[in-house]
Amino acid sequence: MSLTPADVKKIAHLARLTMSEDEVAHSAKQLSNILELVAQMNQADTAHIDPVANPLDLSQRLRTDAVTEPNQRDKFQKIAPEVQDGLYLVPKVIEDGQ
Repeated sequence: MSLTPADVKKIAHLARLTMSEDEVAHSAKQLSNILELVAQMNQADTAHIDPVANPLDLSQRLRTDAVTEPNQRDKFQKIAPEVQDGLYLVPKVIEDGQ
């Protein structure tokens, strides 16, 4: 699969990235190379290969579930700009659908 500069511009717009024309051309080539590599890897026959989640089949050591630090919420909320009912109040960060 090959990406055109128009495809890269659309992807950059969706990712909210600003790219110069040189960067668009360079990125189109690099991304196309990556997609070609993925296509080659997809052609590999893996029918007789068992999936391996953990090559060592070991279980993880778990730490004890114990409180190790004191509760300092009141101390930190005293210096917060706005607090209500034990929660930090922050400005709205969701933009209108554009």
